[in-house]
Amino acid sequence: MKISFFKDIMPQKSAVLLIYTGGTIGMKEDPSDGTLKPFDFNSLLDEVPELRKFSLRIDAYTFAPLIDSSDVEPSMWQALANIIQEKYDDYDGFVILHGTDTMAYSASAMSFMFDHLNKPVIFTGSQLPVGRPRTDGKENLISAVEIAAARDSKGGAMVPEVCICFNSQLYRGNRSTKVNATDFDAFASPNYPPLASAGISIKYNNGFIHYPSDRRKKLEINTMLDTRVSILKIHPGITEQVVGDILLGSGSRAVILETYGSGNAISKPWFIRTVREAADSGKILLNVTQCLSGDVNMDLYATGRSLKDAGVVSGHDITTESALGKLFCLMGNYDDNEVVKSFLEKNLKGEISK
Repeated sequence: MKISFFKDIMPQKSAVLLIYTGGTIGMKEDPSDGTLKPFDFNSLLDEVPELRKFSLRIDAYTFAPLIDSSDVEPSMWQALANIIQEKYDDYDGFVILHGTDTMAYSASAMSFMFDHLNKPVIFTGSQLPVGRPRTDGKENLISAVEIAAARDSKGGAMVPEVCICFNSQLYRGNRSTKVNATDFDAFASPNYPPLASAGISIKYNNGFIHYPSDRRKKLEINTMLDTRVSILKIHPGITEQVVGDILLGSGSRAVILETYGSGNAISKPWFIRTVREAADSGKILLNVTQCLSGDVNMDLYATGRSLKDAGVVSGHDITTESALGKLFCLMGNYDDNEVVKSFLEKNLKGEISK
């Protein structure tokens, strides 16, 4: 990894650290062969000269090698958490440039890795490289930097959360999901309102932003992760063998069940029997709806009730990305599965509406 500094920014008022992990936003077309290649972040101000108009100190930290978002691993989240902790006192906010494919996974997981966070950690990226004429990268980056540096009348951060800034919207990271592969509105937060919207000015939805009760507490990071989690997506025609392989497999400590509607699944005896066997063996089973919006209510229908009676925990309106990050962190910190289950139904970082 290497660190570089932009010295020619206007006089300092706030300081923001850009952390470039990889992704489309940092690519530029090579005129020799037309392929997209990472550009040197020392030239960022040449690509986005609008950043010069902020009265900020903007420093850049670049991962080496860069990581394609489809290759993101929890080790990258651990590295990011350590970098932010190390640089925490030197900056007012952090902007993480990241590929879009796994951005919601990264933002969700990192929201659970920070305790007493009182500064913005903003993920952003783009659908088109910054060097392209119609790129969305410039606006995403400019908005993310402005929000990361924004402070209220008392000097506190306007949005002291892990967020995703994309297409003029700021979403809570652990409420976000990627919903579009080709348009600029790549992300949505179906079960929670945007924290801010960037138009002529940036409007903050203060009533929906989480503010720490005590800004004096020192940042703590939780980098112990247990990734032994599988995901079982319920679908018509799923076989007993497939369900058994996933629910009863020895390699997983927890399984996320992506169910229909408000938490419904197959009512066949073999399915319920397999679920019960997995729960009785000590497996953590978390029910998450396949729907983009809405929540799990296992008391609504008989099929949902049968899952609840078999030992499945409700994920309420959590996203799959957030459920994965929450399980990784809880399992990394607690060896007792019953303790993990007790935390799953609690709202820890604004990830569920309960």
